[in-house]
Order: sequence, then C-alpha cells, then structure tokens
Amino acid sequence: MLQKKVKKRASLLATLLLVSILAIFFILQTLNKNILYFKSPTDIKNDQDIHSKKKIRVGGMVKKNSVEIKEQEIKFVITDFKNELMISYSGTVPNLFSEEKGVVAEGKLQDKSFFIADRILAKHDENYMPPELQSIMNNNDK
Repeated sequence: MLQKKVKKRASLLATLLLVSILAIFFILQTLNKNILYFKSPTDIKNDQDIHSKKKIRVGGMVKKNSVEIKEQEIKFVITDFKNELMISYSGTVPNLFSEEKGVVAEGKLQDKSFFIADRILAKHDENYMPPELQSIMNNNDK
C-alpha cells in the first residue's frame, strides 16, 4: 500500500518539476527576444559582425561641445571615453538631453563611425529631479 502512494507522489513531483522547467524556459526565451541591449562606441568598433540594416541601440556620454543643431536635425558625438560615435537625429530630443550626460540612441548604423537615430532616450542618475519639482521645492524652502 505504501509503495503506490510513494510512486504516485514521485510521479506527481516529477511532472510538476518538468512543467516548471518548461515554463521557465519559455518565459526566458520570450524575454530574451524582446530585450534590446545597447552597445558602446568601443563595442561597435570592435564588432566585426555588426550589420547596418539591423536596428540597434548605442549608448554613451554626450561629448562636450559636440552638439550641433540645424533646423530639425541634431548631430552630436557620444563617447565611452575610449572611442567616439557621431549620431544624427531628426526630431525633438528629451528634456534630459544635454552635453556630458548619458544618452541611448536607437536606430541604424551607417558605418562604424556614423549612426542615424530614430529615437533618443536620455539617461539620468538616481538623484534626478524634474526641474518643475525642483523649483516647487525651492519655493517651499523659502
């Protein structure tokens, strides 16, 4: 009598374990397909298999005195302090975009030194506070 219960529990536990492993595998596969990592200028320079037709993200710091604004187009250089990459973008940039700040650009690589962005994402640190909120807090302190 005890043997049947043990076998039943063992098969139930094995089935539950198998289903859990399969569920975790499929969840990780789905997440892996949807995650976009960004590459630094050094990664792009060193990568031999980079394709100009594939949409990628590049990230780094906006180099000081590199921002050029002409009508609707903005050009700037990002750096990882080893290599640099020229970015061209048509459209409005986020409010957090400025020189010597982190930025991620999404688009296509023209060549290993020029990138055409479709979208600009500005990065900020954990101490960031929107200017509107900062001015309200400064007025409250007075």
